[in-house]
Amino acid sequence: MKYLIVGLGNIGDEYRNTRHNIGFMILDALAEASNISFSTERYGDVARMRLKNKQLVLLKPSTYMNLSGNAVRYWKEKEGIATDHILVLVDDIALPFGAIRLKPSGSDAGHNGLKNIAQMLGTQTYPRLRFGIGNDYARGCQVDYVLGNFTLDQRQQLPVRIGHAIDAMKEFVLAGIGNAMCNYNNK
Repeated sequence: MKYLIVGLGNIGDEYRNTRHNIGFMILDALAEASNISFSTERYGDVARMRLKNKQLVLLKPSTYMNLSGNAVRYWKEKEGIATDHILVLVDDIALPFGAIRLKPSGSDAGHNGLKNIAQMLGTQTYPRLRFGIGNDYARGCQVDYVLGNFTLDQRQQLPVRIGHAIDAMKEFVLAGIGNAMCNYNNK
C-alpha cells in the first residue's frame, strides 16, 4: 500500500522556520530520523520510505502554499495513490500551539493551501493533520503572524510536538485515520 504524506509550506530561506512551514518541518524531522533525504522532482521535494509493509511518498510542494494542489494531484496520479491514503500536514491558527487534530475530511477553514488542494482533487474528502500554531496576534496581523517565526518558548517545545505529529502520522498509515484520531486528537 502506498501513502502520500504532504507537508505544506512555502519554499525559500525567508520562510524556512515560520509557523506556516510546520508541514515542511514535520517532514524534515521525519526524514532526518529515518536517515532519508529529499530530492527535487516535479512540483516539489520528494523522499520515499517504508513503514513496515507500507510505502510512503513524502512531498514538500515547490508550488508555494496557495498552489499546493497542483503538486498533490500530480503525485497522487503519478504514484496511483487513493485519496484516503493522502495525509496533508498543515498549520492551524484555530488550535493552540502544538495541538494536533486529525480529520478524514472537512472544510479548508480559510486555509488557502487546503482550498487549492480541494479544488485540484475535486473533493474536500482527504485526510489532514492540523498542527496548532496558536492565534496570538493583533487584529489584522494574521499574515504577519503565520509568516513569522515561533517564539523562543515554542522553539524549545517544537521537537517534542513535531515528534508527536510524526507519531500521529505513523498511526494514520499503520492503523487508519480512526485510530489515529482516537489516540492523538486533543493530546
